[in-house]
Amino acid sequence: MTDTRERHAAVRAGGRADALVVGAVVVLVAASAYVGRRLLDEGVDIFLGWPPLLAEWLPHVGPGTPAALVVAVAVVVWGPQVADRLRWRPLLWLASGTAFGWTMALALVDGWPRGIVERLTSSQEYLHDVPRVTALGGIGPMLRVFSDHILTTAVDPGQTWFWTTHVGGHPAGAFLLFAALDRIGLGSGGAAGVVVMVVGSSAAAAVAVTVRALGHEDLARRVLPFSVLLPGAVWVGVSADGLFAGWLAWGVALLTVATVRRGLASTAAATGAGLVLGYALYLSYGLVLGALLPLAVVVATRRWWVVGPALVGVLVVVAGFTAAGFWWFTGYADVKVIYAASIAASRPYAYFVWANLAAAAFALGPAAVAALRRAPALPRAALLLVGAATAAILLADLSGMSKAEVERIWLPFVVWAVLACGTLPHPRRWLLAQALLALAVNHLLLTVW
Repeated sequence: MTDTRERHAAVRAGGRADALVVGAVVVLVAASAYVGRRLLDEGVDIFLGWPPLLAEWLPHVGPGTPAALVVAVAVVVWGPQVADRLRWRPLLWLASGTAFGWTMALALVDGWPRGIVERLTSSQEYLHDVPRVTALGGIGPMLRVFSDHILTTAVDPGQTWFWTTHVGGHPAGAFLLFAALDRIGLGSGGAAGVVVMVVGSSAAAAVAVTVRALGHEDLARRVLPFSVLLPGAVWVGVSADGLFAGWLAWGVALLTVATVRRGLASTAAATGAGLVLGYALYLSYGLVLGALLPLAVVVATRRWWVVGPALVGVLVVVAGFTAAGFWWFTGYADVKVIYAASIAASRPYAYFVWANLAAAAFALGPAAVAALRRAPALPRAALLLVGAATAAILLADLSGMSKAEVERIWLPFVVWAVLACGTLPHPRRWLLAQALLALAVNHLLLTVW
């Protein structure tokens, strides 16, 4: 009887601590909103319509509203039970499909044109510049001159144009993907948007595959419903950062699988992981910090032999882009120049160094925020992954190269921080909180980028 009372007391104390953590983050969000609004009133152009998010206040419903409600109710009510009992492979397919349905439904709250088609076709986005590939003579010539058109102040007097914001602000690999989609007939805003959401929402399965390969299937099953109902799905649909999150997650998953294989199977998986992770470096300069995740896997498993073939895969990608004419370090140097001269120049570091964390809390949701304090209770391997994701977020924040918009930019790290949710008691309550936050954001705000 005494043991039972002690356990109940411990659960109540843990619940109070969770509530305090969430309450503290709510205060952080409120403070960032207040200070951000004051900065706007004082004429400081922080380029945010609804601090700390890049969004506009616009209460609305849309064709995705009923579907989003159905998916949310289904996952909250049946998610934990299904995740616990369903066979592994069908569970992964179901989780990926449900995560995609949740992401698509949230995007459709804004309608098909505004919520999906126009996301990647605006004057600042990737698809806007795809016709220039043909004008330059094809993908090969485009890669050779890619860096020449990053700087918005032309060094060459004959240069008359430069890449749009998102194209020039990322390595050539990101634009190359969208150019390739166009080549195979998926270059419209709708088709490319769906591809982005498919890859981005598959991160839920990739994280689960990773954790199971590390020997913690029970934890992978507990986390899956939280990965599916991730509030960050608001920004997975549709932003290229969502695609980056899925891409990086599968690279980490493949490397983890390599650690539990032997012989040629291990070598092949590790080399494949290196190819995927190497290409991730050419999707976003910030994904250099993503290297902390595969490092965490190697440290946790102590399977150091996978590093060799993985590095071979990475070097193949680097050699390929370099031979094609794009040197990563030149691109990064140019991006730092245009970043310093962009809206970032008027976004004060002293504000965003902490307001960024408030913005990231929207993508994480209250469950992940509360669960991070419980992370030490995770198995060592999972703790290392959560630690790697958290470290990547903090390093990106302190670097000053992430000022606002991190609710989408940090998605590749957020999907791993959600692992901490496997430690939460009463999962349905926390899943409900996650769903309500995402629904509130997408129905009260118009997220823009």
